[in-house]
Amino acid sequence: MDRFKAVQAFARVVEFGSFARAAERLGTSTSAISRLIADLERHLDARLINRTTRRLSLTEAGQSFFERSVQILNDLDEAEGSVRAAAVSPKGTLRLTCGVSFSERFLAPAIAEFAARHRDLVFDLDLSDRAVDLVEEGFDLAIRIGSIVHQGLVSRRIGWTQPVCCASPGYLAQHGTPRTPADLAAHECLSYTLLPMPNTWRFESAQGEHHELRVAMRHRANNGRMLAVLAAAGTGVIIEPDFIVAPEVRTGALVRLLPDHALPRTPISAVYPSRRHLSAKVRGFVGFLAERYAREQPWSLDES
Repeated sequence: MDRFKAVQAFARVVEFGSFARAAERLGTSTSAISRLIADLERHLDARLINRTTRRLSLTEAGQSFFERSVQILNDLDEAEGSVRAAAVSPKGTLRLTCGVSFSERFLAPAIAEFAARHRDLVFDLDLSDRAVDLVEEGFDLAIRIGSIVHQGLVSRRIGWTQPVCCASPGYLAQHGTPRTPADLAAHECLSYTLLPMPNTWRFESAQGEHHELRVAMRHRANNGRMLAVLAAAGTGVIIEPDFIVAPEVRTGALVRLLPDHALPRTPISAVYPSRRHLSAKVRGFVGFLAERYAREQPWSLDES
């Protein structure tokens, strides 16, 4: 007995409610389908389908076997689709959305390199820090910073970013250097407004103690680079990802604060609407980014 053909025949009979329609769909005869089902029942030593002259119905064992059979057949279809997609060169238009700051400095070089390898691929880019609805707005892919909570999306982590608390030397000379998170209550702070709780900052000490405090905001903005420039000009203290503040920290325009208190690192993820029948352009570019950033994360201050 060809077990795959038997399982496929059984699933189609249940799906169409008819031996004849299942045979038509599979390009064979009704008698051949009947023999496959009979062989399957003998192999399992269980009756799967109750047959009458008017209708078919599943036994309890048949219902359980049908549910597992459908899953197996779907998994096989998906595996075959994955192999086919991997064999096809990325082409067409890839609609991608990403936050402004990460895109300009770190995603753009990756896009340029990938596009040079695949001349039939066109990137259609939307740079925005807002939460874009990929399905509603027709995007193939997003690069997102932070946890992914949308259950209808698939994500693959491609890197990490480390938040950094910092201020300019001029600001610290005028206002003093905070030694503990509690000291920030006396400082002027700058807020990134797209966070769920922009006024609440969280730290963890080297001893594992957690600190959560509400800070007074001097200025607010929905763009991290704007806040980094303001902080470097001496307007206050910020917490921003390393990929935003790395240039100023490396030149000394911003000074890292509270070295004994860690800020939770944040995942950088490639996010797309579905894993089923994933196109070669999305699969290829996501794999390229994951490999590229596994070798080096150029924004990381710990690797500089």
